[in-house]
Amino acid sequence: MTNLADAPTELGDALAKVTAAAVVEGGLRGLDDAGVLGALAVAGRIRRGAEAVMVEAVAVLVDRDRDVRHADRITTRYGCRTTNELVQRATRVSGRTASDMLAAAGAVQQAVALSTGELLPPPFPGLRAALAAGQVGIDGIVAVTGAFRGCHTGRAEMLAADTELAAAACGEGVDAAPPASADELRALALVWAAYLDQDGAEPEDTRALRKRGITVGRRGDDGLVPLRGLLLPDVAAQLQLGFDSILNPRTDGAPAPGPCFTASDDQDDEAPPDPSEPVASAADQRSHTQKLHDAFAVLLTAAAASGELPTLGGAAPTLVVSVRAEDLATGHGHAHLPGDDQPVPLAVARHIACTGAIQRVLLDNTGRIVSITTLDRVFHHHQRKAITLRDGGCLIPGCHVPPQWCEIHHVHEHSRGGPTHTDNGVLLCWFHHRTLDTGGWHIRMINGIPHVKGPYWWDPHVKWRPATKSPTRKRDLIAQRN
Repeated sequence: MTNLADAPTELGDALAKVTAAAVVEGGLRGLDDAGVLGALAVAGRIRRGAEAVMVEAVAVLVDRDRDVRHADRITTRYGCRTTNELVQRATRVSGRTASDMLAAAGAVQQAVALSTGELLPPPFPGLRAALAAGQVGIDGIVAVTGAFRGCHTGRAEMLAADTELAAAACGEGVDAAPPASADELRALALVWAAYLDQDGAEPEDTRALRKRGITVGRRGDDGLVPLRGLLLPDVAAQLQLGFDSILNPRTDGAPAPGPCFTASDDQDDEAPPDPSEPVASAADQRSHTQKLHDAFAVLLTAAAASGELPTLGGAAPTLVVSVRAEDLATGHGHAHLPGDDQPVPLAVARHIACTGAIQRVLLDNTGRIVSITTLDRVFHHHQRKAITLRDGGCLIPGCHVPPQWCEIHHVHEHSRGGPTHTDNGVLLCWFHHRTLDTGGWHIRMINGIPHVKGPYWWDPHVKWRPATKSPTRKRDLIAQRN
């Protein structure tokens, strides 16, 4: 039997020499095309072999922590919260790769029976053999198991599918095709899952309940976080009602002077604007999908502020944005969101700070916390009611977000001495609050009355004009003119 205490070290040393010859010394550049492809194939085989060892090691760790007290688990003894974290630290892979490793381990794991101590057969014995032979890697196993997730079938049928899929991975399938890639295994597994699924007559609502779900991905290089999912019809209808309440345009139009609003077409986001249409024909240049995103942000903010959500750590779920005081004062630097190592623009910190409380934490040169100060800068409910009566909704002309969905903006920034007073607070929707510094709109207070100055395409004269959406205030203005 191979001595597993010495073999990995010897293998690692040998691989390091090959790596140096191929990468550092440029050995691959001297090979022809066939040679480079051959080296790539061999590297893939080495990777699959290494992944087999990692999957088996993870399976052993999971089995040893099974039915063990929390204090005695391997994860606890090595200072990790979960097995995923332990795998990340041991292998230096990402959290997603660690999750795939755990899923693969679960598919090929030979658990030990607690009563007899014997090894139990794995869920996919054929794939386990293919893994041990270096014919399939983690991504191939995850592709297969993902295709069978939620598939209701018997053990014998699943073993038949496993046998054929393992043969396809090894290039020994019935079609005599070369060894299948991970994507090809997934396609074949989906065919098997559809064939074996005995829930064909399952009621539509039951199937929908089984398939419902939402996934929030990781922030990509473009700074965006993917959100995907399948909603039940009633949940989608409720969400659509929330969108409609925020985005539904009124038919009475904006008070003069104001822009001419046109209905937006559901065009491709990448389609260029029509040069024949003037820019001033629409005050809101957002696409339909961008409007839905901003409306979703409003709904989330309103839900968090409602007081109806469960608490986290004894407090309401509160978004905490951290930023250095110097960066916020100078306007240079970045802010950070919890659980995200990548920075976000300072505009995010200013936006959150304008509507929430600020907690100043002073640290000494060694990093010790020496003081904590909380500044109460949130408009209380009586002030909000009064501001709602005066403003009636988002103050930006042409925006129809109702007051209950709006945030209160400090016209004179609180960090620069602006008070939390009705004479210094105005209603703005999430989008216009977030983009106030860059959207071309300006707000100031004159004797406690909000005034708005818009971009040139909205008002060629670019004048300060009093603004309100309140029906009672509009009636007062009409009465004053008459």
